[in-house]
Amino acid sequence: MQEYIRKVQYHETDKMGIVHHSNYVKWMEEARIDFLEQMGFGYAKLEEDGIISPVTKLECEYKYPARFGDTVRIKVRIKEFKGVRLILGYVMTIDGAETVTFTAESQHCFTSAEGRPLILKKQFPDFDQAIRNYVDAE
Repeated sequence: MQEYIRKVQYHETDKMGIVHHSNYVKWMEEARIDFLEQMGFGYAKLEEDGIISPVTKLECEYKYPARFGDTVRIKVRIKEFKGVRLILGYVMTIDGAETVTFTAESQHCFTSAEGRPLILKKQFPDFDQAIRNYVDAE
């Protein structure tokens, strides 16, 4: 999977000239959407199929500040998939320096648009298999 690349914009920084902490979570979302698209299951397709994937848990660690003009590379990987719950890991580095700026995990479940839990293997076997193929390839 290709890393998601993001150039830090001026409006994303605070008075100290560093990226405001809330932006890292937004970038995680952007990278997750890109990751799913690379798997062939973009979020628009998932929603068309009736799959919603809310965040149920988020853990993050700020390691080193990114600044305006930095290019941030975001690597996303599947850390765990049990069919109902998906845990993704994120590592953000500043391009060129290869300095790790942020690490995180997000946990997701799968529900219908009405909020009912979904079991992908039974209800969306193609998506389930794509996730399992990725895990097996890692």
